[in-house]
Amino acid sequence: MKKQVMEYASGNEMAAIAIKQIGYDLMGYYPITPSTQIAENLDIMRAKGETDLVMVAAEGEHSAAGICYGASVAGGRVVNATSANGLLYAIEQFPVQSGTRYPMVMNVVCRTVSGPLSIKGDHSDIMYLLNAGWPILFASTVQQVYDFNIIALKLAEQARLPVVVAYDGFFTSHQKGRCLRFEDDEVVREYIGEKKEEYPFLDLEHPITVGSYMNEPDLINNRYQLHMAMEKADRLLPELFASYEEFSGRNYGKVEGIGCEDAESILVLLGSSFDTAMEAVEEMRKKGKKVGTATLHVLRPFPGKELYAMLRSAANIMVADRQDSYGAGGGNLSLEVRALMQRYGSRTRIKSLIYGLGGKDFFKEDAKDMLAWAENPAKPEFAYYGITPGDEEQEAGDNLYEGAEKNFAPLFMPVTRERTQIGAGNNLNAVTAMPGRIAPGHGACPGCGIPVNLNLLLRGIEDPVVFLFQTGCAMIVTTSYPRTSFKVPYLHNLFQNGAATLSGVAEICYRKQKKGEIPPGDIIFIMVSGDGGMDIGMGSAIGTALRGHRLLLFEYDNGGYMNTGYQLSYSTPLGARSATSHVGKEQYGKSFFHKDMPQLMAATGIPYVATVAESNPTDFLKKAAKAADYAKNCGTAYVKAISACPLNWNDKPATERKVIEAAVNCCYFPLYEVEQGKTMLSYDPEKMGKKIPVLDWLSMMGRTKHLQKEQYKDVVDRLQQETDRRFYELKKKAKEAE
Repeated sequence: MKKQVMEYASGNEMAAIAIKQIGYDLMGYYPITPSTQIAENLDIMRAKGETDLVMVAAEGEHSAAGICYGASVAGGRVVNATSANGLLYAIEQFPVQSGTRYPMVMNVVCRTVSGPLSIKGDHSDIMYLLNAGWPILFASTVQQVYDFNIIALKLAEQARLPVVVAYDGFFTSHQKGRCLRFEDDEVVREYIGEKKEEYPFLDLEHPITVGSYMNEPDLINNRYQLHMAMEKADRLLPELFASYEEFSGRNYGKVEGIGCEDAESILVLLGSSFDTAMEAVEEMRKKGKKVGTATLHVLRPFPGKELYAMLRSAANIMVADRQDSYGAGGGNLSLEVRALMQRYGSRTRIKSLIYGLGGKDFFKEDAKDMLAWAENPAKPEFAYYGITPGDEEQEAGDNLYEGAEKNFAPLFMPVTRERTQIGAGNNLNAVTAMPGRIAPGHGACPGCGIPVNLNLLLRGIEDPVVFLFQTGCAMIVTTSYPRTSFKVPYLHNLFQNGAATLSGVAEICYRKQKKGEIPPGDIIFIMVSGDGGMDIGMGSAIGTALRGHRLLLFEYDNGGYMNTGYQLSYSTPLGARSATSHVGKEQYGKSFFHKDMPQLMAATGIPYVATVAESNPTDFLKKAAKAADYAKNCGTAYVKAISACPLNWNDKPATERKVIEAAVNCCYFPLYEVEQGKTMLSYDPEKMGKKIPVLDWLSMMGRTKHLQKEQYKDVVDRLQQETDRRFYELKKKAKEAE
């Protein structure tokens, strides 16, 4: 047994420690709650020089999975981490990895799959991976997260399969506990051993082809080989658990349980709930109740023999699922337990409950109640546990749907408002009389630029609007159920496909108007994106622009993935500190320039592109009105606003207008428009005698204050040169357009 030290840490922290100690080559990642802390902690270690892990910040989970696949094919040791819709977004990549038999490890920090949006933990994501060809280890404690990460890589490389380590979001991932880790990283690396490649991809003298096209009978043979690899993983696991016990002193099996040897009733569940269920069982057994509880540490390959041996003596089995396989009469775990018991000819009574969705807490009393439910013949075989009844006094007509169950609440409210004409010849002060379309109530941080920018945008648009918000701070702070800040039609969809979704809404509206099914009239369809949404959603936005749908894409650029705790986005300034671009002896913050999204959108040929800032409100309103006019008459319009985030910019809410003004005056965020292909500068700080160095702006924010130090002069000089290059290129284009 090797020397170990005590850590008081969370599951995500222990996963990061294990990854660092293993000495992986590369991590491709995209931040998504609650798995984000893994990348954040690794970046801290990298900044301190504690790891040389190559961390590639992808623009979305699909690309992160592709980055990992490519690195693993090239022979690297590769790790990833994701959750919920991130897993679903990348899911088509996972069978590619297993089908071509390239090992890696992915931590899945389990979370509710949207919609509606919830970031809390359940198992609705991990069950989508059951058919992907990846062995899945499920950790129920912080200690197991660390240990299973080490075991997983040995399993992956010996079976030549990618492996998942799954654990509960916010329970195991964020709650801290005492656990042991190996003191010396080299000890872990010696245990893992050197990676061996039978057919190295980068051997240019012996080239190979990976992922070729297959027809029958080759494809079915490939699948059979994958089946045999999973069978091999099943045989390897007991050996690996045994070797790890000798190495660490901790014993694991495919399944674990207490009280099952003589139990009349057994509760089967996954993850962090197992500890709670064990406490309940211990209390009940002290009172003479013959009960037990069991969990699985391996979901794939399914530990049928081991689980049956644990359950076979019970008269009653209750399987509690933190997800539902809708329409199947139970979650995936309960369906597999039923099939297992039937396979062995058991006549044990099996019931299943859906519980704990959206991170709903699980207590000892719940475990006791579930065991009592299993023994009660009057209780149904399948049900949802812990649902909240609606208001019995509520009239059916008050619900979203006539005759619906009484736990629905109205989400939208009608609004009537006078239309205030805004045009080139009108006084822009008239917009103050326009009724608001966003209610005063929201949950944004003090000084947040999102409400300011949204209200300025809407003040410039006189026509009715329909909103689509991509996931992000703007969506979260305005639509916390059962309240909404919007007095207009509003739809939410995910980061990666907001523009495509809105294009579908718009086209159906135009079609229905043309057919006379809904009243005619101008409507401005607006997608609101920010918090890095134009990274993962850039493909959707560009595709929408190229198709030319009549709608407006509005981006509030706050320079980071703010809704997940400020990780770097492609719009974060060079050198800025973030949760995934720390500052230390080995790095200086973000390592590459910010993305020029307005120029990318202009390159699609859409009729109108503009940049706006709250420091120049009159310019903002004029451009909003112009963008709306193009959106309803010509095609796609794009408007980008620089948007303050005091919390993550690390400055004062009261000074944000000055910070925004400085970003404009240093030309980091130039104000211009591209109308019908012609570039026009809206504001030239150089001509006005107001141009300032980029460093003056950077010095106003805590996230970039470190760049004032002499050691970072080269970084500032590079940013200044790139800022000037982009600005003078704009001036050149504007001159040519005159």
